[in-house]
Amino acid sequence: MTFYQKLVHHHKKISRLEHLEAICGWDQAAMMPEGGNTARSEALAELAVIKHELSTAPYLSGWFEQANSEQLEADDVTSLLEMQRSWQQANIVPAELVEKKSLACSKCEHAWRTQREKNDWQGFSQNLKEVVELARQEAQIRAEATGLSRYDALLDLYEPGMTTHELDKLFSEVKSWLPDLILQIMERQSQDISIQPVGPFPVEQQQSLSHALMTKFGFDFNHGRLDKSMHPFCGGVPTDVRITTRYDEADFTSALMGVIHETGHARYEQSLPEKWAGLPVGKARSMGIHESQSLFFEMQLSRNELFIETLAPMAAETFQRSDDPALSAENLTLLNTRVKPGHIRVDADEATYPAHVILRYEIERDLIEGKIEVEDIPELWDKKMSEYLGVSTKGNFIDGCMQDIHWTFGAFGYFPSYTLGAMYAAQFMVSINKEMNVDNLVRERNLQPIFNWLDRHVWKRASTVSTDQLLIDATGERLNAQFFKQHLEQRYLK
Repeated sequence: MTFYQKLVHHHKKISRLEHLEAICGWDQAAMMPEGGNTARSEALAELAVIKHELSTAPYLSGWFEQANSEQLEADDVTSLLEMQRSWQQANIVPAELVEKKSLACSKCEHAWRTQREKNDWQGFSQNLKEVVELARQEAQIRAEATGLSRYDALLDLYEPGMTTHELDKLFSEVKSWLPDLILQIMERQSQDISIQPVGPFPVEQQQSLSHALMTKFGFDFNHGRLDKSMHPFCGGVPTDVRITTRYDEADFTSALMGVIHETGHARYEQSLPEKWAGLPVGKARSMGIHESQSLFFEMQLSRNELFIETLAPMAAETFQRSDDPALSAENLTLLNTRVKPGHIRVDADEATYPAHVILRYEIERDLIEGKIEVEDIPELWDKKMSEYLGVSTKGNFIDGCMQDIHWTFGAFGYFPSYTLGAMYAAQFMVSINKEMNVDNLVRERNLQPIFNWLDRHVWKRASTVSTDQLLIDATGERLNAQFFKQHLEQRYLK
């Protein structure tokens, strides 16, 4: 066995542990009884330590040295480089910190479920302080090892190669035109008259509609499933993908768009190349690219009025309301393209959504860099919501700084990926339209050519190239925020 083959075998062993970790995490969020959290948290922390020990085993250094001197095929050289990058990232953080962080995050996330319902910022902030302190320790260790800033060192875990310098430039550009664009759209829509569908919409029927749309989008139920949780997510592994959503019997569109969003994530995972299964090179390129797929499904496709012409009769039949004008294609189009600033990020329209993300990015960046403390978050949140969206969250922690799950499990550096994803998705759509007429395909209910393009240019490429190179190969240029602006203008102002 060559040293490269030894490394492949070793990383597949780590991948199997990641599989267990993912399913245990899914069960903790979707199925586990309340009393199981302490034991589950301890088990996950133990698993994290075992995985870390395997990822940082002392003998790997020699294996990599030997493998780099072997005669390898070009694809194997690419794979070896990704294994080394993964190994270097893992070696930076000591096992003790990995365990402490896993325990603190499990405790914070589990308590958040009830604390959010009670608007209990004081209780939540005590747990969050511990998570933030450990995240700062990790950021400092990674910064010293990489030469990056503390926040950039965490950002690099989710969006390799991206920096705060580039993000600040991108987001400053967006903030220069977004507020005025939102006002223009709202003025354009001010005369629109829509009908709000009146519930109840039984959860069982919502699940049925969700399954039907997931099937239409090509989700493989032989290798995945849909369940409920407090916060929608897509987890698991490519051959065992778990989607969750939360249902509101008064509004079926919220859960439905959440399911479509997570299905975009799932299709990416289920379509990653089998030949790289269990290896770093076979994983999704970055969280920004991952979010581009979920937002492509949710925003680029599902809020297209031609797609809603398919969705509307499915909803009317599922809820047995064939004569309900609120479920007509015209009315659902008005509702699903309505631009209106609100409190909740996951329910936001695509025009106001970037403001939610930029707000979180600016807060978490300064939190990790030590410029602000956990106690400062509510006031800053309210200030930025008022400034960016004209909405106050003063004293409303449920719909304010406690609404997201990301910080509870220490995912600092993740939030920028959402708006980067929206930009990537818009850029992909421009290139797809150069090869085919997307509107005609949606009208004909033939989405497969679109999925084939994504499979060829994004899904099957996995982590074989950098994010920049993936964009260049697929669209002819690096990330260009103007495509996102043009998309919003064409959809809402033409």
